[in-house]
Amino acid sequence: MDPKDEKRLERVFEEIATYEAICQMLEENPTDLSHLHLPLAKNVLLQHKKTVECVEEGKPLAASYFTNAPEIFTAMDIHWFHLIAQSFGGGMENPHMMDDLEGVDRLAVASDVCTLLRLGLYYLDAGVLPRPTMIIPLLEPCDGVIGLHEALRRHKEWRDIPAFSTDPPYHSDERSIGYFADEMRRLVSFLEEQTEKKLDMDRLREVTEETNRQYALWAEYNELRRSVPCPHNHVLAMACFALVQTAGSGDPGHTLWYRALIEDGEKRIRENNPEVPNQKIRLLWYDVQPIWFSDLAPWMEQEWGVSVVLCMFSYAPYTMVDTSTEQTLFEGLAKRNLLDPPMVRQARGVADNFLSDIERIVEDYKIDCVVVPGHMGHKDGSASISLMREKCRDIDVPFLYIGCDQFDRRYTTIDEIKDRLSQFFATMDLG
Repeated sequence: MDPKDEKRLERVFEEIATYEAICQMLEENPTDLSHLHLPLAKNVLLQHKKTVECVEEGKPLAASYFTNAPEIFTAMDIHWFHLIAQSFGGGMENPHMMDDLEGVDRLAVASDVCTLLRLGLYYLDAGVLPRPTMIIPLLEPCDGVIGLHEALRRHKEWRDIPAFSTDPPYHSDERSIGYFADEMRRLVSFLEEQTEKKLDMDRLREVTEETNRQYALWAEYNELRRSVPCPHNHVLAMACFALVQTAGSGDPGHTLWYRALIEDGEKRIRENNPEVPNQKIRLLWYDVQPIWFSDLAPWMEQEWGVSVVLCMFSYAPYTMVDTSTEQTLFEGLAKRNLLDPPMVRQARGVADNFLSDIERIVEDYKIDCVVVPGHMGHKDGSASISLMREKCRDIDVPFLYIGCDQFDRRYTTIDEIKDRLSQFFATMDLG
């Protein structure tokens, strides 16, 4: 292997070692939830090993995103990695994060740009990203992500790598869906050109029907999270996103996992045996879960009896795709990937996307309070905070905006966040 590729894969090998240890621990010391956590760890392990295999054997490897129709990649047998997923690496929290953040501070990039985007550029600068054979950038939901990809595309390490971006329309009407369906077809043409593989429509139909089943099961599981008390903590709810919208999307084995998750949730409800005992506050965490959430969430559970019922990524209002014809198949994938994905769904258009989701979740899930962490890079969400607060007043649910960095603990410390939450819970007489 090229010495440069060895360095680029160092962190992937670290991740493989971490998840091998996690799998071994879950197998040797099983708990009543190991049968649900073990497949998640094995899936991450499998995807990392595929990345290494692609680099070592010179196979096609795409740097892409969950909004780029992962069903297409599965159907064409093209492996891909999430371009900025390394920020979330390390099992719980990236062990390199503080060193990486110091590296980010030295970049000639404005400090108010989303930390996630600056981290992506730093990883390329530091030579710790696997080198893909093609790049599928994202052009939504913000200007920052467009800037990142332009910087990556022009970077000396990647400027010779072919890139293609689907062009997302602003509106959500029938014409916009038709336009984006054509963009999905252009993506297929690009992938065929780069890999010399042809898309088999029957295979794409098969994969999409499998993801339809997975999305339906995810929605069925979320119905169980309406139960008081909620059957599981936030981890398994978030995992529902990972199995259907990352590499390996459409794997029938994932469908079995969703069924096992529902079975376990139903059992816990019947036996009144929730994973989080003594639940007093049903909380909607309305944003992405930060990498330090594994420190904060257990504290909220133990100190205040909080159940994080849903977050932005565990909510699942996804479109079932009509696979009867090629046209309906591409239109369905277009809608699913343009209008439905978390974060992009809320931020790409009008503020009502935020407000209607809050209102529906609060009502459907008996939410006691809404917490918006306010990641510093989510300028779109921050611009709608006053509207979210007003909506929560209208529906009579307490609302807290914090202001933090999803990755950088220095921005607002965990202790400061705990203090804000404690004051909020006490003032609102929650718990």
